[in-house]
Amino acid sequence: MRFTLALATLTRHRARTILAVAGIAVASALLLDMVMLATGMSDSFRSLLLTRGYQLRIAPKGTLPFDSEATIDGASAIVAALRASPRIVQVSPVLGATLTIDSSRLASSFVLGLEAAVQGDYTVEEGRDLPAAPNALAKNGREGRTSVPNDIDVIDGVVSSAFLERGGHRIGDTISVASGVDAQLRAVSRTASVRIAGRGRFFYIPAETPVMALPLASVRSLLGPRYTDRISLAMAEARGGDSVSVEEARAWIARTQPRVTAISTETAIRQVEERLSYFRQLALVLGAISLGIGFLLVSTLVTLSVNERRGEIAVMRAIGTRKGAILRQTMLEGLMLSGTGIAAGLLLGVLTARWLNTILRDFPGLPASFDFFVWSADAAVRATLLLLVSGTLAGLLPAWRAASMPVARALREEAVG
Repeated sequence: MRFTLALATLTRHRARTILAVAGIAVASALLLDMVMLATGMSDSFRSLLLTRGYQLRIAPKGTLPFDSEATIDGASAIVAALRASPRIVQVSPVLGATLTIDSSRLASSFVLGLEAAVQGDYTVEEGRDLPAAPNALAKNGREGRTSVPNDIDVIDGVVSSAFLERGGHRIGDTISVASGVDAQLRAVSRTASVRIAGRGRFFYIPAETPVMALPLASVRSLLGPRYTDRISLAMAEARGGDSVSVEEARAWIARTQPRVTAISTETAIRQVEERLSYFRQLALVLGAISLGIGFLLVSTLVTLSVNERRGEIAVMRAIGTRKGAILRQTMLEGLMLSGTGIAAGLLLGVLTARWLNTILRDFPGLPASFDFFVWSADAAVRATLLLLVSGTLAGLLPAWRAASMPVARALREEAVG
């Protein structure tokens, strides 16, 4: 009965109610999006770093991974020590470099030297992966400044979508890759023929950046003797996987390997959150504004409804209806109004979050797998509870005024009016 009366009251002025519900839906969508933004970046970055289960990044001393062109010398001994440790499950060494591509449309590309069996930088979406055993580039390649490609074995490589699109290549094409290019003499130090074996989605590289993955030994040979035992970084998986085990492994690396810096996932997330704190502050401000908008809309509409029904409420009080019944009835109207707007707002919020996420992911320099808005049940529950509490409180004041209305004066004013 009480629900029927509340519904009849709200549908008495359909246009006003629909506009109020639309306003609440927009405020609800904004709040949901801001809650998703405030928590989504951290969750997305954590998921990104743990895509392949590696919780530790080992970089040159005093640097962040790929923060500079610094490399780790004596890498074989360091990687062997890490793999021998009972605290470490597996290690993935990585060597990054920019190499020249013999293509009319693509002059150069960022290249990752990896070990295919333990790599954690990409997943193959089309074609074949890198061979488990690297090509023997070192024994066949010839060094020396020459403008003619060396007669060496063909290396299989995996490239990004941007590499294929910008270079005009397809899977199966064979291209020439060179290092030590001298533009004035039109000469190169080392060259290799690379067959594009597959297309991959690279987790940590911006989507617009052309990137190629090659066997680690091949990249070292292309770069020359100076890089024979170097890597740019290594990723390690700690045994156990919990935060305590990861921190113990990180501390052990810091003690035993003084020439490198070990960074845990939690440390990296804290550093990123410091850099992205602006977005979280913006999310909090906009979320508070959306709550305020929803509160004012519900409070205004319920107040108008109470003022229009002063005589009706006075008659109900005169025939014996208790104050509590009037209070509950009026608050129910506000709750129904809020609930309808929130339901529509959740759907609208998901749609707008996807649209905004698509726009923000196009910013240059962001990893291809990074998301700003991440859907989670917790975010939806938090936003819904905040809005329901706001809507309930918004209806409390007009409901109290309706329940406390002087019966005699209200009846007299209604009769005179």
